[in-house]
Amino acid sequence: MVPEDRPDLKLTYEDLQAFPDDGKRHEIIDGEHFVTPSPETGHQAIAVSLVVLLGNFLDAHALGKVFVAPLDVVFSDTDVVEPDLIFVAAEHADRITRKNIQGAPDLVIEILSPSTRKADEVIKRKLFERFGVAEYWVVDPELETVKVYRRAEKGFARVAELSKEAGEMLTTPLLPGFAAPLEKIFA
Repeated sequence: MVPEDRPDLKLTYEDLQAFPDDGKRHEIIDGEHFVTPSPETGHQAIAVSLVVLLGNFLDAHALGKVFVAPLDVVFSDTDVVEPDLIFVAAEHADRITRKNIQGAPDLVIEILSPSTRKADEVIKRKLFERFGVAEYWVVDPELETVKVYRRAEKGFARVAELSKEAGEMLTTPLLPGFAAPLEKIFA
């Protein structure tokens, strides 16, 4: 935590690495410390579904690699987050290090929970936009929807809001041929 008497003090990646391994997610955005509890089972089930769908597709198409939290994405010394899922395209494989992802992944996926909704939909979206993430999916387990943000001329544009109820499919130009029915994601 930044001391109250030093509001100008920003935490760094080195500070983040010194935090205890307490089962919570510790992130820093613009030097500010964010802590969230470990995800609940419904959140994890959705993450597993997405990993299986993306992983099977990538096994067949070798377009890059998918990763799951906990794994640090280091945008800068004062901007380090642990998205739920991360895709790095093959042409950006140099961003993958033994320890973390250095720089912008091509796709970031966050699964909302009550404690992360504001951070995921506002703070992290702006962070991902600022650092050049090509696409950002916000998965809402409660509404069974996925919002898709894609890099446009002036930052992110929300290009779709898909729903399980409407029987829609999740696709992305980052993975030509990939199509995931939302009913499988929210099974």
